[in-house]
Amino acid sequence: MTDHTRTTGPALEKARYERARVAVTRGPDAGLVVEAAGCTLRVGTAHDSDVVLSDDTVSRRHCEIELTEHGFKVRDVGSTNGIRSGGLRVIEVESAEITELSLGETTLTVTPLSQTESRDRAKAHRFGALLGASPKMRELFAELERLAKTSLSVLIEGETGTGKELAAESLHRNSDRSDGPFVVFDCSAVAPTLVESELFGHERGAFTGAATARSGVFEEADGGTLFLDEIGELPKDLQPKLLRALEKREVKRLGGRRAEPVNVRIVTATNRNLPAEIRADSFRQDLYYRIAGARVHLPPLRERMEDLPMLIDHFLALDAPKLSRDMIAPPVWEMFSAHRWPGNVRELRNAVQRLVVAPELALHLSEEQLSAPRPPVTAPALEPLRDARRNASEAFERAYLRALLERTQGNISRAAAIAEVSRQMVQKLLRKYGMREQG
Repeated sequence: MTDHTRTTGPALEKARYERARVAVTRGPDAGLVVEAAGCTLRVGTAHDSDVVLSDDTVSRRHCEIELTEHGFKVRDVGSTNGIRSGGLRVIEVESAEITELSLGETTLTVTPLSQTESRDRAKAHRFGALLGASPKMRELFAELERLAKTSLSVLIEGETGTGKELAAESLHRNSDRSDGPFVVFDCSAVAPTLVESELFGHERGAFTGAATARSGVFEEADGGTLFLDEIGELPKDLQPKLLRALEKREVKRLGGRRAEPVNVRIVTATNRNLPAEIRADSFRQDLYYRIAGARVHLPPLRERMEDLPMLIDHFLALDAPKLSRDMIAPPVWEMFSAHRWPGNVRELRNAVQRLVVAPELALHLSEEQLSAPRPPVTAPALEPLRDARRNASEAFERAYLRALLERTQGNISRAAAIAEVSRQMVQKLLRKYGMREQG
């Protein structure tokens, strides 16, 4: 997604969302209530969940409740004890009625309310380098277009691989600073002892090894936009210094005597829940208020699967010679559609690259499967949709695990690196499908 053409005056439409109430009606947290509209609530015992539970039978990341225009969707995100509704264990369920959900020893009641909230939605299917025709992405485009015309600091939230840097660059390219520099600084990629020098610069002799004077990213971004990625990883002892630079709009190099004015717009990004980090005393509240003049959220790929064909077409077109989605064998396409993409768009991009090079190795498919003609699109009533979706997802995971183990000769660390997940996740899936760990 590299087209940085400036977007002008997108046509908008209105979307309306009903508010919903999520209430804990049984369990250790009975009485807890959260109300929201048009967003996804994360439920679990992790401190950065939107609905934080203390029930030991609930997983850290248990489920998500996505509040849509037509009700809500509940998704199990890999919990240990699962979700039950109406006496049945469910992987994903959609409803517009009052629904009770059992998570371990806890019962949640989701109740649609009569109040509604309206959101602007762009009619265009791209904003700068971002692509998407789904409602969530078009609402994001409308918000980014509005923010591009302001000087507000913007905090971009979203999971790893959702495209936060692309969103920041698209904001810059569509702003009145587009002729200035766009400078990226990853707070998680620099040793803590060097972060201050990288941010503010240093004079010669300021510390051991400082043989020459050097400007920091604030000075490099003067007149443009400074994008601070993974701001939640910034050491806490440096947070007051960053706050001071933002408030005074000036920086002083390490070892320097004089502060220099800087004119930069600050855009930050994080995959953490910063309000939860503030409650845990690992992020400063005053710095949060300074960087979050506006907040935007990039949805994970699993919440906008209707964008999958467009994204695959785009990634295939980047290769030379350009390829077409029609060249993807039906079994591969089915697995792509069933996969939950924990690594989001970045994982999809890598998967498309691997499939172009060696699809039979990446997904452990036979030549007959790869060359099979695409079947006509039909919708036979063979089994309930939830069962079909679960079975397709499990088939993909089994095939993917077999391919990982074959490629890495059973090395779990290498398999986890290729899949861009933790060793623990690979081991959990191996146990789930009764596949033995090798080496």
